[in-house]
Amino acid sequence: MTYWLLKSEPDVFSWQMLKAKGRTPEPWTGVRNYLARNNMRAMAVGDLGFFYHSNIGREIVGILEIVRSAHPEPGDETGKWECVEVRARADLPRPVGLAEIKATAELAQMSLVTCSRLSVQPVRDEEWRKVCGLAGLDPETLKPERNVPTVRTAAVAGRSGQERRKGTGQASAGASDRNKANGSRRPGSRAGGGKRTT
Repeated sequence: MTYWLLKSEPDVFSWQMLKAKGRTPEPWTGVRNYLARNNMRAMAVGDLGFFYHSNIGREIVGILEIVRSAHPEPGDETGKWECVEVRARADLPRPVGLAEIKATAELAQMSLVTCSRLSVQPVRDEEWRKVCGLAGLDPETLKPERNVPTVRTAAVAGRSGQERRKGTGQASAGASDRNKANGSRRPGSRAGGGKRTT
């Protein structure tokens, strides 16, 4: 099994919204960065990922499961972009924020720290276990460990239609050279936006 981290702006598509879908798969659309797209291509059914609230909150709040591998994104007329399908798997008993991750020595090389703008990131096995430990979650059972207080994450209302897609995949100007180096480009935003942010 391989582990991942997927970002979404909570005022566009939140963890609570994914949970509300139940077992109905949700297409992870709106990725407009080649490296992020290639990361989705590397995903296999059954892989797990952290759900990260970007921009607002900036914290890992849940665990999702990949239930369909990468395929052409519906409605993409360019034929360049793909999506996977996911569903919620488990809440984190305690959200793990970006500041805490940056302050944790074992996570210093985590992509969320070193390539923070990328919307779909790989997570190493040891990073997965460490973050789960910080959250009070047993990584083997995905059940809360004992004596860890549960922090309730507030639901954030999302918009509907095209405005509800998961992110534009825009990279910052500072990330431009990194994107060139890793084979991705710096895409502009598109009308209607999307769930994802790079």
